[in-house]
Amino acid sequence: MTRLAYALRALVATATAGAAVLVAAAPAAQARPEPKAPEEFVALRSVDPTILQDMRYTTAHNFVGEPVDGYRQPVCILTRPAAQALRQAQRKLLSQGYSLKVYDCYRPQRAVDHFVRWAKDLRDERMKTEFYPRVDKSRLFADGYIAEKSGHSRGSTVDVTVVKLPAVPTRPYVPGEKQVECYAPRAERFPDNSVDMGTGFDCFDTLSHTDDPRIQDAQRANRRLLTSALGAQGFVNLPEEWWHFTFKPEPFPSTYFDFPVARRSVAGH
Repeated sequence: MTRLAYALRALVATATAGAAVLVAAAPAAQARPEPKAPEEFVALRSVDPTILQDMRYTTAHNFVGEPVDGYRQPVCILTRPAAQALRQAQRKLLSQGYSLKVYDCYRPQRAVDHFVRWAKDLRDERMKTEFYPRVDKSRLFADGYIAEKSGHSRGSTVDVTVVKLPAVPTRPYVPGEKQVECYAPRAERFPDNSVDMGTGFDCFDTLSHTDDPRIQDAQRANRRLLTSALGAQGFVNLPEEWWHFTFKPEPFPSTYFDFPVARRSVAGH
């Protein structure tokens, strides 16, 4: 072997040894484990599988126009007392030929943060025609439609409606499809299988106020059916949103959680 060959072999050996030392010295990358829900949280389906679920924030059919941060799977998670109270309300409604349907349940703080970022981006109005046609996006914070904290993150708040049985399946939303105002007549809005509540879910409009005097006849009766069924089980309605209810007393009245909406978050509970 020539002197040049020996020199090259020694150089390669030195470089290889140095790389091995660097690899050994570098700390192993540690992925931060996702937080899990406390034992007091459960998947609603494990408490009452008959309640319909239409988890909007796992899809693009919402006021943001895309799946929301933290919603990994279309699963409704609630504190156990709230889920059990929904089961009691469901039993009453089933006897009358109706079913509850949830749109949103527990909401992680990271999802609320996503809403806040979206609201501050005044250029993004891709879903304005359907969800906030009469509200200037710059007013969403001032008018109370978006906030930096949400009761949903405490785990006992649910967005819910009523469906007449037998339930007609709701067709999938197609991103980019023609939008219709959320307060348009029911036959013209997105074909949700909910009874007619006067507006669609998440309609940023005063017509969504539960007792708005412009809501009359069957629409008013449907709202009363929902508030009566849930009120009898300890749920309190948010007057500005006919679909929004919080179970009282809340197990976590001042804690805002951030575990993801996923089955693993409540696995084994």
